[in-house]
Amino acid sequence: MNKNSHVYNGKNYDPQKDTLVYALGGLGEVGKNMYCIEHDDEIIIIDAGIKFPDDDLLGVEYVIPDYTYLLKNKEKIKALIITHGHEDHIGGIPFLLLSCPIKKIYAPRFAKALIEKKLQERKRLSNTQIIQIDEESRIETNHFRIGFFNTVHSIPDTLGVLINTPNGRIVETGDFKFDLTPVGENADYQKMAYIGASGVTLLMSDSTNSEVPGFSISEKVVAQSIMDIMRKTPARLIVSTFASNVHRLAQIIKAAKECGRKVVVFGRSMENVVEIGLNMKTIDVPEDTFISPDQVNHIEAEKLCIVCTGSQGEQLAALSRIANGTHKQVKIIPGDTVILSSNPIPGNALNISGIVNQLVRNGARVIQNQTFQSLHTTGHASKEEQKLMLQLIKPKYFMPMHGEYKMLKLHADTGEEVGIPKENIFICANGDALVLHNEEVYRSNTRVQTDAIYVDGNDISGLSTSVIKDRKILADNGMVAVIVCIDSRYNKILCKPGIVSRGFVYIKQNQELMKEAEGLVYDALKHAMTQKVTFNDLKNCIKNTLEPYLYEKTNRNPIVIPVILNNKDAMKKANA
Repeated sequence: MNKNSHVYNGKNYDPQKDTLVYALGGLGEVGKNMYCIEHDDEIIIIDAGIKFPDDDLLGVEYVIPDYTYLLKNKEKIKALIITHGHEDHIGGIPFLLLSCPIKKIYAPRFAKALIEKKLQERKRLSNTQIIQIDEESRIETNHFRIGFFNTVHSIPDTLGVLINTPNGRIVETGDFKFDLTPVGENADYQKMAYIGASGVTLLMSDSTNSEVPGFSISEKVVAQSIMDIMRKTPARLIVSTFASNVHRLAQIIKAAKECGRKVVVFGRSMENVVEIGLNMKTIDVPEDTFISPDQVNHIEAEKLCIVCTGSQGEQLAALSRIANGTHKQVKIIPGDTVILSSNPIPGNALNISGIVNQLVRNGARVIQNQTFQSLHTTGHASKEEQKLMLQLIKPKYFMPMHGEYKMLKLHADTGEEVGIPKENIFICANGDALVLHNEEVYRSNTRVQTDAIYVDGNDISGLSTSVIKDRKILADNGMVAVIVCIDSRYNKILCKPGIVSRGFVYIKQNQELMKEAEGLVYDALKHAMTQKVTFNDLKNCIKNTLEPYLYEKTNRNPIVIPVILNNKDAMKKANA
């Protein structure tokens, strides 16, 4: 986007007078939420999240949005506003700050503490001011006036955002649900209704649970179920849930205290959340409720509650290590009761089943969420709650956000059900831009550069698709290394190539295959070296000879790695 006029739906778009809305992440996916509102020389960013990689993204730790557009327009960025403290909304902040120096981050209380801890660990706090906000806060720039309202989610201090722009009012809900008996603060129904009555041009609303009918279960119902199990369990209790579900953690720990159990917490992310929760009194129990990990085996079984990560069957999480017998402090004792206070995220069911089977094999009783015993509830609005938000805000235009395409489409259908005209509903992808012009909204024909960046470690340069492809090939088909000794002085091969294989075929059973492959490579290299060649030429010769042969014989495509060793005297001469 530049200062020249663009055309959208037959109308002129003036970058200095019109307002743009676009997402760098969070549309067509669950995760890496990042929404931007731009007017003239100002950009407001709402949330900066990460997405955790799918199983096929081998070695990738996080997926983040492409910040290139923001980097090009960094002088325009006036504020980063955080709706709440979950990783899919704050996890990208350290990476964003590496690309774009942002002077002010506005975050609610719990999110602020989590961000500060995250940035302190990475030593990136020095040039950034983190300002605490709540439902009474106001932020003003030259073009924007921003306010907030309380919502309910599975973490304390969650906010919806109202953005007054020169071309209309935008409401961004953040993640929300409507819980009539919430743990913690209630949603601000009156303020939402007032905002709706005052007129809203565009609503951007959470679509995660668009497929789920009805209303979600109250968190207090889950808390009562956990309390009932605690009271009736005579043995040691192990409870696993999401570390990010602070309200659930608070209820589990409170129930343990009331049942006379000491609590020990395992899992770094959970330990951080509990520490912050205790400091803020969100988790309101005496300090002597907790014991250190080395005291676990010195407490009577019926007086102990272990709270840990790993409810999704993550291989390195505490529950997996407990189940597999590799945890340093905790081993399953026959008679232990394990509660999984979560529902499987799609794709995790097999991992969870494996953990459950291992726990049962070791003698534990495992209790999972069931229709007649509610051990989990969502933090996202189900269909009827989405309708309630639409009815309270009464937007003229509607853009579903935060969800895969199917979720966005179903939420769009819900918008039609409550009376929003179909032509006023926009299902967008990351990078699509909507234009606000005199309280009307149009789809722009201009797109913002956006892509997924695969982060390995702390390197935000991103892994190229070829690296990801190589890792997939390596996982599926293994690798074959071809070692060749040459004398570059005489352009001569010194001996037959050697082939080493890992993860491709079992060498002992395929000696004939390897022998024939060595011969093919040797003949090809001899022919190539009748003329002057470079090391690159030799590597390409090896690959071009071996790859089709191996596929023809095995129907597999291993990574072929040529290793060229030059004669010592030749090397000395080359370096002289």
